[in-house]
Parts: sequence; C-alpha cells; structure tokens
Amino acid sequence: MSTGMIVLTVIVAVAVVAAAIAPTLRGRGRRGGAGLKRRFGPEYERAVALHDGDTKAAERELAERVERHGELRERPLDAAGREQYEARWTAVQEHFVDSPRQAVAEADRLLAELAVARGYPDGGHYEEQLSALSVHHADHVDGYRRVHRVARAGASDAMTEAGSGTEEMRTALVGARALFDDLTHSAPEPGRHRATSPASWAFNRSHPKES
Repeated sequence: MSTGMIVLTVIVAVAVVAAAIAPTLRGRGRRGGAGLKRRFGPEYERAVALHDGDTKAAERELAERVERHGELRERPLDAAGREQYEARWTAVQEHFVDSPRQAVAEADRLLAELAVARGYPDGGHYEEQLSALSVHHADHVDGYRRVHRVARAGASDAMTEAGSGTEEMRTALVGARALFDDLTHSAPEPGRHRATSPASWAFNRSHPKES
C-alpha cells in the first residue's frame, strides 16, 4: 500500500472515531458547568453550598444524578387521577387549620405517593426519590425536602403546634404545593424552569386551633 493510501486510511479512521464519540462529548458538556446550572437552578447553588463551595464536587454529584435519572420518563395522570390527588391536597390544607402536624405528615405522604404514580422511585427510598425529582423538577423539589424534614420533626415531637413551629409547618406546606402542582400537571422540559403563581397554592391562613 502506498504512503498516500496509508495516510488516507488513517484520516478516515480518525474521522469515524471522532463522529462516534462526538455525541458522548456533547452530552458531557451539557452536564457540566453552565449546563448543570441551567438544569438544576437553585439545586445547583444548594449542592455547591453543601460541598463548602467546591464547585467541582457539586457538579460531580449533580452529573451523577443526571446519569441515574436523566432518562426517566414521567407517566401521565388521567383526568380522574388528577382530580383525586387535587381533592386530597385540598383536604390536607383544610386539615392544617385544626391539626398542622398531621396535615404536614399527610402532605409528605401524598407527595411521595404522587411521585410514584408519575414513575419516580418508591417513596420508601426517600433519598433516591428526591434525587430523581431534583433532575426533573429542580425549581420546586426543595419544597418536598422541607415538608419531609418538618414532618419527621413533628413525628419525633421535636416541634410544637404553636408559635414559630406552626409558622414553619405552614411555610413548608406552602412550598410543597409548588411541586404538587408540577406533578399533577405537565412537567417542564429538563433545563427549563417554570414559575408557580403564589395564588395557585395559597390556602386558608387562619391560625390553627391550639392543642
């Protein structure tokens, strides 16, 4: 084989390999830096803070979440199922007036159940479920995190139903409503953040009865 043919063969081989790995490289590029910031929004800043400002470590963690859950496709809810979940959430909000602690616990369970219905990991594996939700609902997943934390604190009698405890429970429930709205309606495309109007998740702000 002539030298010219050898050189041509090498060039063609290099071009074929480059074409084959290009999609992988582009995918990695989207998951790093600016791509992760766009996709995760407030979750990106939270991850950086949890890693004491170590951006690289935070980005590795977020990239791992995308690797595990990025291909998840949400199952749709039919109209009847959506109405049932909305009715149950309304009942949670009404229950809050008389029993904030129980209402928050109900909201936590309802979100876990709803996430499973949409195709997310089982609610019994909270951390994995939360991780998956963060990939597809980054703007509002912290509402679930907060209501779960408050529900667990209430279950261990670490909070009271009066004063600042009640207000913290109220704030957690309001924040969780944003994720509930996301899960009961069409989900936004990955990397796009959808704002939720406060009016859509406001609820009766009457003070609950003291126990």
